[in-house]
Amino acid sequence: MIFGRFLSQPAPAMTTDRLYLRSPDAGDFEAWAALRAVSREHLQPWEPSWADDALTRDGFRRRLIWFDRLRRTDTGAAFFIFARQNNALLGGITLSNLRRGAAQCGEFGYWIGKPYAGQGHMSEAITMMVAWCFAELKLHRLEAATLPENQPSQRLLLRAGFKPEGLMREYLKIDGVWRDHRLYARLVTD
Repeated sequence: MIFGRFLSQPAPAMTTDRLYLRSPDAGDFEAWAALRAVSREHLQPWEPSWADDALTRDGFRRRLIWFDRLRRTDTGAAFFIFARQNNALLGGITLSNLRRGAAQCGEFGYWIGKPYAGQGHMSEAITMMVAWCFAELKLHRLEAATLPENQPSQRLLLRAGFKPEGLMREYLKIDGVWRDHRLYARLVTD
């Protein structure tokens, strides 16, 4: 099974002309903490509430444990997004809630640091991830959810070939409040 072989080891690095994606590791802590700190106001309206120790080494270690659990349990893969020019950490993208069997489906979550927002990096990363998920993981369907007022994220998904599918009521607890989300999906046949 292709997917089982993939998850028995760290996810492969992927590259484009401007970017590379690779699995996060402990050596990324300082760059990650600095980028998340400078981007806090930019990210908080779209994310679950941050723990008090969210930007500490322990907080990062918990995140790495969750990423490793995704891989070990065959339920997803996490990547950090870096600029090839200077190796700067730009953001992250995660494939989670991977369902095999009849579904062959997974969900994307993503974030981009404030200094890099609106520059096309996330569009490039999502395009790369979509191709990898369909070609290497043999998925049939990819999903992503966004808050109804998050127009930049919706435009990003539309550019990446995702189609709107409807409203999911109180889907995720974002910044401490259960919030509706718009569901977008892309099929391998799209």
